[in-house]
Amino acid sequence: MNTKENTNSKKSVGIPDISLRKAAIFAGIGFLISFAGAIFASGNVNIGDAAITANHVMAGIFGFLVAILGDIVRAWAFYVFFKPVNKSLALFSAWFMLIHDAIFGAALINLVLGSALISGADYLTVLDPNQMRALALLFSNAYTYGFQFGLFFFSFHLGILGYLVYKSGYVPKILSILLMIASAGYLVNSVGVILSPNFPEIVWLVLMGPCLIGELALVLWLAVKGGK
Repeated sequence: MNTKENTNSKKSVGIPDISLRKAAIFAGIGFLISFAGAIFASGNVNIGDAAITANHVMAGIFGFLVAILGDIVRAWAFYVFFKPVNKSLALFSAWFMLIHDAIFGAALINLVLGSALISGADYLTVLDPNQMRALALLFSNAYTYGFQFGLFFFSFHLGILGYLVYKSGYVPKILSILLMIASAGYLVNSVGVILSPNFPEIVWLVLMGPCLIGELALVLWLAVKGGK
């Protein structure tokens, strides 16, 4: 076998990439993992609630870690699915998702510290109850701000994803509009909470519906029709 044949043989070695259909299915699986983990965790991380124990908080942290794993799967699957539209933008969108998860993961450390405060550990007896409540509230607020910083970057992930959907030609353009609305909703809420401690919670309650609809609509379409 000559040198040219050796070169061609080496080029042919490798693992075939997954199909767009499989990428679409993985995106749906990633979303379901993220959604299930977040729902499981959401009721267990309010350190300011007297009924919440350290075990509740740690269970909530585990739920959020599962949600982050789902996000990573989703970021990879979206990249594969939208790579034929624009490889650079698909990668850019995935990076925004991963930055969001990195910040969110770092914010969870505050919940770990908060759970230690409400655990009643012996080494914390040097603090009186008022000091412990104040510190617990501080860690809870630090987690909230970290979460919102993460959503700031997540909003750009959705915005770029919406543009890729619009330009794709093989995904309904209505999904692009829904993703753009979701992107704007997350951005408004995150910036509002970060800049104003008194940002009204009702704003998020109003925006939450459109934000979830945009993400859910894309994932449902991918699961049923994507890549076929």
